[in-house]
Amino acid sequence: MRAVTPVEALLSGVGPLPLSEREFVLFQALVEREVGIHLGPTKQALLVGRLSRRVRSLGLPSFAAYYRFVITRGNEAERVRMLDCLCTNETHFFREPEHFEFLRQRVFPEWTRRAAQGLMARRVRVWSAACSTGEEPYSLAMELLSHFPPGSGWEVEVLATDLSTWALERARQGLWPVEKAATIPGPLLRTFMLRGVRSQEGWMQAGPELRSVLRFARVNLNDERGWPAGPFELVFCRNVLIYFGAQARAQALSALLRRLPPTGYLFLGHAESLTGGSEPARCVAPNIYCAKPPPPAGASPT
Repeated sequence: MRAVTPVEALLSGVGPLPLSEREFVLFQALVEREVGIHLGPTKQALLVGRLSRRVRSLGLPSFAAYYRFVITRGNEAERVRMLDCLCTNETHFFREPEHFEFLRQRVFPEWTRRAAQGLMARRVRVWSAACSTGEEPYSLAMELLSHFPPGSGWEVEVLATDLSTWALERARQGLWPVEKAATIPGPLLRTFMLRGVRSQEGWMQAGPELRSVLRFARVNLNDERGWPAGPFELVFCRNVLIYFGAQARAQALSALLRRLPPTGYLFLGHAESLTGGSEPARCVAPNIYCAKPPPPAGASPT
């Protein structure tokens, strides 16, 4: 019996797809340059696992050939496809529940008081800056609409963005297996989610009230030129900057804080902090920050 050659094995999907150290370094630099994400040495196996199928589907003989293909001028769509493959989209509804408790106990009463005093317009803009498949922005929309419902005089807008086109499409659909409902508070689940019937049995979908306040866009957090304009009263950017290189992380943090008014809040993930950012800010609760206005002219810095 004739032995299968390495190229035949590659194209047929038999056996592992080899990636040399030099090729890995090239992909490391490309990914960090494009989106700020730093792939440490331990991520080599992850890259192989997530890109091998794509390399094979294009009929290319090696990762080196795929790298040349990706960086070729005019192949921007393939770069997007590559980054989609590398994105981690782990999320669930009401993740890090203490952040939502902070909204209920501190932020919403503060907004209500300031609006009554004429210090704040009854308009709230919120940015979920790494929304993945949508559980975070829909959680925020549920909380906001339960406190500031339609007809109350408040206008609510939730902008949901992500790097992954695949995740954004899932988020736009607003459709999840019913098992995802386990972390949604019962009253919010009953008010805002629809249970599927017949062909949609076993699924739930965001109701029209939620969908009316949400909008979606692809945003690269490593390129501020494509970011939405502020200000936003709340910015949630959780569990994504931990994957960035130090310089890209510092630049993104500073730019996020510039999207806040002095009374706005930035929410980071439980393993993240403002370390390295250059914009003034103060911590008001674990992983929650408020933009810190500069001191008056002539005042001594604190």
